[in-house]
Amino acid sequence: MRAEVKELLKTGSLRLSELIERAGNDDILAGIKVERVIASMPGTGKIKAKRLMESLGIAENRRIRGLGDKQKEALLAEFS
Repeated sequence: MRAEVKELLKTGSLRLSELIERAGNDDILAGIKVERVIASMPGTGKIKAKRLMESLGIAENRRIRGLGDKQKEALLAEFS
C-alpha cells in the first residue's frame, strides 16, 4: 500500500493534499515517513527531500501523523 501511494505521488495521480487528508483516517498512510513522501514527489529526490525538511523544520524521522498544522501548510505550499 505504501509503495502504491509513493508511485501515485510520483506519477501525479495523487496530490500531496489528498494524501494528507486521507492520512487522517488511515493508519497505514499516517505512518509513512514524510521524507519518503517528499522524495516520491516529481522532481524531488532524497537529497532535495532532506534539504526541504531541514528548511521547514521537520525532523527527519517524522511521519505524516506527526506533522503540525504549520508544517502541513508549509509542505502543501511548497508543492502546490
